[in-house]
Amino acid sequence: MSSADTYKGVRVLELTTTIAGPYSAMILADLGAEVIKVERPGGGDDARSMPPHRITGAESESAVFHAVNGNKRSIVLDLKDPAGREAFLRLAETADVVVQSYRPGAADKLGLGWADVHGRNPRAVYCSVSAFGASGAAAGLPGYDPLIQAFTGMMSMTGQPGGAPVRVAPSLTDLTTGMWAAMAIMAALRRRDLTGVGEHVEATLVDSGYALLCHQIIGMYATGKTPGPLGSASPITAPYECFETDDGWVMIAAGNDGLFRRLCRALGVPELLVDERFAGSAARVRNREVLHEIIQACVGTFTTERCLSVLREAAIPVGPVHDLREAVDHPVAVDRGTVLEAEQAAGEPPALPMVRLPIDDPGTARGRPPRLGEHSEGVLRESGFSDEEIAKLLDITS
Repeated sequence: MSSADTYKGVRVLELTTTIAGPYSAMILADLGAEVIKVERPGGGDDARSMPPHRITGAESESAVFHAVNGNKRSIVLDLKDPAGREAFLRLAETADVVVQSYRPGAADKLGLGWADVHGRNPRAVYCSVSAFGASGAAAGLPGYDPLIQAFTGMMSMTGQPGGAPVRVAPSLTDLTTGMWAAMAIMAALRRRDLTGVGEHVEATLVDSGYALLCHQIIGMYATGKTPGPLGSASPITAPYECFETDDGWVMIAAGNDGLFRRLCRALGVPELLVDERFAGSAARVRNREVLHEIIQACVGTFTTERCLSVLREAAIPVGPVHDLREAVDHPVAVDRGTVLEAEQAAGEPPALPMVRLPIDDPGTARGRPPRLGEHSEGVLRESGFSDEEIAKLLDITS
């Protein structure tokens, strides 16, 4: 059985924008669910307008939107109009899952909240995705990935000591919130198998941010010290950081005593093995700066290729610091099928590629992201709407 058949027959109504909510729905889509993306008239999902864009003739395609909306269908409904709102609720009657990312309380004001959907379809699982959740000290506050990175302390630990706070380049809290939302939905679907009733689950960016910092938080309680930035280094062992070669950079991860012994011998500094400053991981962490200087002096005499060869021959974990192009062109990424082809519509330019989710079967091709409203008429017709109703709804959104 293919992973793409796991949720075959499950219908998901996605009422989300940007990254976190769409990513959760795309995970379900890649597992075989039918995902119907409900978008507002005009611009649709905010991510459609986010740079960078690929411009092809008169077409403009957002890389952000493309990355998290594969394998979906798009329908446009004006949810502020009573007819559009009723159409959504009729679609919800046929859905197994509704996932929305409105600011807390906004879906309820529109008549599209948990109680509204549950009243029409008691079996539907309803997932709310937000920054801070609907209750507590920051209830309802808006938030985006960099705000959450800043709020949770993540930025204060990223970058070089003494430097300004630094944002982690990937949208970590957005993407992990999407993962948590998908897992919460999967768990709720399993519970529905047992109870016959759907439930309301939520995923928040702030919870995801704190979860990513789990060992830093526990480490702070263990030591009483608030961690700060360490550059590429780790607070748990050393040497476990980047070093500059004659023509680039390498990451060395000599994380235990055995690896440290092999590293010292490979670099020709066996005297470090009898130096009390470096006897054990804790001592090496305390004396990281002086240890870094010694190892840097050795590594700096090598080219990157030579350094990798010497250390790998000694069975020491080491790797080059790639730029993104080098990383995705590397044979490892090719072997893993990291970059996928997306389906191409007849007569159109080649579609942008997609990035394989780790749960996808290798070699899987993903359906391209939908154009705004591409499936409006088809979805409505399949769901039992009359020609007159369809014409009215399409007229409202045109």
